[in-house]
Amino acid sequence: QVQLVESGGGLVQAGGSLRLSCAASGNIFRIDAMGWHRQAPGKQRELVASITYDGNTKYGDSVKGRFTISRINAKNTVYLQLNSLKPEDTAVYYCNAELLPIGEWRGRDYWGQGTQVTVSS
Repeated sequence: QVQLVESGGGLVQAGGSLRLSCAASGNIFRIDAMGWHRQAPGKQRELVASITYDGNTKYGDSVKGRFTISRINAKNTVYLQLNSLKPEDTAVYYCNAELLPIGEWRGRDYWGQGTQVTVSS
């Protein structure tokens, strides 16, 4: 069974920083893209950042220049460095991974349970 577990969320003042981690575990054959999405109360889930196996990245417009996504393939782990945080960054942050479990023929998206990030003004 595959699972993704996030950590690193919390409460921080505006202008501060946080680092989120997400580790995938279980019977994994291959992980392709990994990423982070977020969902604020009353809003739709939106892409924060994504990264391919080869390290190509993509960011949502609202976080460009402030957030940095990275991964360590050998550890099946993706990170999100959040700098210059703003109150509007407050949301539940979800990790996702496009992966192929051992013994299966088709990969799909797996999601973590989410971690709360709260930025106070």
